[in-house]
Amino acid sequence: MIDISLSNVVKEFEVGKKILDGLSFQVYQGERVGLLGKNGAGKTTVFKLLTGELECDEGEVVTAPGKTLGLISQIPVYPPEYTVEDVLLTAFAPLRAMEEEMAALTERMGQGDDEALLRRYGELSAAYEAKGGYETGTELGKVCNGLDIPAAMRAQLFSALSGGEKTRVNLARLILEDTDILLLDEPTNHLDLHATEWLEEYLSRYKGTVLAISHDRWFLDKVVGRIIELLDGKAEFYAGNYSFYVEEKERRYQEKLRRYEKERSKIDQLQKAAEQLRVWAYSGNDKTFKRAASMEKRIERLRTTDRPEKERRLDVRFGERDFRGDEVLLLKGVGKAFGERRLFAGVDALVEGGERIALLGDNGTGKSTLVKIIMGEEEPTEGKLRLGPTVKIGYLPQIVRFSHPERNLVDTMIYDLDCTPQTARNRLAAFHFRGEDVFKSVSVLSGGERSRLRLCMLMDEKINLLILDEPTNHLDVQSREWIEEAVEDYGGALLFVSHDRYFINRFATRIWMLEDGHVTDFRGTYGEFLAAREKKNAPAPVKAEEPKKEKPKRSGGTKELEKQVAAAEREVARAEERMYDLQQEMEEAASNYLRLQELYEQRQALEDEIAALYTKWETLAAELEEAKK
Repeated sequence: MIDISLSNVVKEFEVGKKILDGLSFQVYQGERVGLLGKNGAGKTTVFKLLTGELECDEGEVVTAPGKTLGLISQIPVYPPEYTVEDVLLTAFAPLRAMEEEMAALTERMGQGDDEALLRRYGELSAAYEAKGGYETGTELGKVCNGLDIPAAMRAQLFSALSGGEKTRVNLARLILEDTDILLLDEPTNHLDLHATEWLEEYLSRYKGTVLAISHDRWFLDKVVGRIIELLDGKAEFYAGNYSFYVEEKERRYQEKLRRYEKERSKIDQLQKAAEQLRVWAYSGNDKTFKRAASMEKRIERLRTTDRPEKERRLDVRFGERDFRGDEVLLLKGVGKAFGERRLFAGVDALVEGGERIALLGDNGTGKSTLVKIIMGEEEPTEGKLRLGPTVKIGYLPQIVRFSHPERNLVDTMIYDLDCTPQTARNRLAAFHFRGEDVFKSVSVLSGGERSRLRLCMLMDEKINLLILDEPTNHLDVQSREWIEEAVEDYGGALLFVSHDRYFINRFATRIWMLEDGHVTDFRGTYGEFLAAREKKNAPAPVKAEEPKKEKPKRSGGTKELEKQVAAAEREVARAEERMYDLQQEMEEAASNYLRLQELYEQRQALEDEIAALYTKWETLAAELEEAKK
């Protein structure tokens, strides 16, 4: 069944500039789909069309009738006296209505027997139980614990919360409502690692449909099974998670490039031949002239492929300062408290040249405070800190601010870096600030653009300790990749705070985990850290002797089993090939609702068949392995 359908949708906000230009795609019941695209590609516009906040200029937008739809980014307005608890309890409004009706029925039934009242009460009671009416308190506690909404926050006025806290509460409310279709717009932006992992676990058990806009590549890998990319107002389809999308996008680019180059080579050959024929035609041979004209028409027909374009990488590197000595940074017994509230204590660490350290921990544990202490912006309550004598720090803060936001980009570079206008233009161009964009006021830049501008200015500094505080937060995938390209070739020491597990996994060679007021220092990659933590938290295995059971011998021995395993493998391969062909056919029929419905039913049947074939193959393979022992 199709839960979401967009057919030939057109939407423009400026005359002649169509943000969506014939967009068509479908999302099927129970699917988890990632919606990708550059900033301004129309992702949020799609969500607004689905919620009815906007109407399309052409085409059709349909959600399955009777299905409830929830949008994470849209925070409803509540009465000013509502606490967080009041907001969360609005998720149970239908259950509260049922409770009130049941109470009224109970009072009426006490006045005498009435079969109609008894029947209605029975129906209502069954529905109330089925919808979890007796477990609302338990569910509320689970969700609040998972999304870090403590009792103190639940007692606060909702209007007094920060934007991030409101988003988190709204996410909790929608989860408690148990909607049929979830539209997630950057759901992990205001979540720490613990809450993000909880959300991923929840979505793995969620039975409804999910359409997610996210720049969190790890989240996309864990949650979604299909990617829809918005490109030039239309949809490109990728039948896998984010990692599959990256590989497949590169494969498609290379294929288009090969096709283009092959076409160009053929055109060049024909053009040379046509030119030669025209030379001969000047001698008065009409037939040769006609052949030349015919060949030129053929050349025009061959011009069907434009050269595929690819976003240029940033051709930049951090200016690195020579480092003398082993010690970059020494922390000894460092602690910080604000009044009675102690953030951390007893932090001991030595940072040496070339190390790449990820500072991790839940929101509020003091990560940014520790960074500020290292930067000299905060004084520690206890302990001491020492930087190496030749250390020069480069710092990219979480929220980038400029002392003169009224200046344009060129003037900002000229005044802050003391460079010529041409040098400023060249450096800005290297960071994809070109044309009239360089004369924009800094104050109108987006968060991602401000980070890119600050990064551009950092490149001029000779540094050997780079500190990044949430460098990828609120950035689109392209901007994240730009920062990663700049960090990739940097050879100095790196200390960064991040919730972006893709970034952490790529760069960290050492982990500082700040929790319960202390720093756990782990030397290794993020993957090794997770494995060590999982091993530490795993329950000790219980050894129990089990009586050996004689397994019945299968007639025909292992040779017969090997034949059956091979046959099962071939059946699985053939079924997978049919599934691939069916997926291609579904993408081609994107705008044909009836045909898509038919193909979707075929796919469901084929998925059941593949599941059964895999079970058969795994059973036979296990029996063969046992028989060989």
